[in-house]
Amino acid sequence: MQLNSLYSLLEAFQNKDLSIEQVFEKLRDLPFEQVGLEAHIDHHRALRTGFPEVIFAEGKTPNQIVEIFNKLADKNDQVLVTRLKEHVYQIICSELPNQAQYHAKGSALTLDKHPERARRKGILIITAGTADIPVAEEAAITADLMGNQVERIYDVGVSGLHRLLHYLPLLQEACVIVVIAGMEGALPSVVGGLVSAPIIAVPTSIGYGASFGGLAALLAMLNSCASGVAVVNIDNGYGAAVLASKINRLGFL
Repeated sequence: MQLNSLYSLLEAFQNKDLSIEQVFEKLRDLPFEQVGLEAHIDHHRALRTGFPEVIFAEGKTPNQIVEIFNKLADKNDQVLVTRLKEHVYQIICSELPNQAQYHAKGSALTLDKHPERARRKGILIITAGTADIPVAEEAAITADLMGNQVERIYDVGVSGLHRLLHYLPLLQEACVIVVIAGMEGALPSVVGGLVSAPIIAVPTSIGYGASFGGLAALLAMLNSCASGVAVVNIDNGYGAAVLASKINRLGFL
């Protein structure tokens, strides 16, 4: 249950539009709901953190994804599934709400009951290469669903630095920048030396053998000479977007 839903529920009770029994029925699954022996859905998470529990699809069966998704959708205005393969989505799509939308580039499934709501400006997402776009799209989809207006700049890595400098005014306007790179992972350091905004660096598993599945980029980002650079896990576009959203929200409180 999200904060605005709780306020609406309590206002309806105060105005005598709902009985205490009806309010109890709507709150009975707080703080969590057990689904068989396989899941405990944290319906209280949106009240604690500002966004509902997110479904990580890898390792879950299609039936588990559907059941958890629909139970979250009953109590929340936004629902997110990450790392959902397209062939799995095709299996489950007929069992989902009509508003559910699949995003193939980011392997994500979303439900937004209020897509017309205003978004906070301030988040910019940059990739070093085109191959980093799937991770970037996971981040962009997540940040958008969390109520942010997202700008994207793709394929501006350090091997052609003039491409990045072309967008310098846009970089300097951002409140927080998510920089996504594989290979040697140099791009966050470059961006960090050009702007005053905090940088969230995301190493990707893109690269040849000595990149060690993104470990080389991760270590390079952790050792960045630029100040104000934080690093999340390899390929973790979702985690970067959550942090970016929380930082962006601070400027609008």
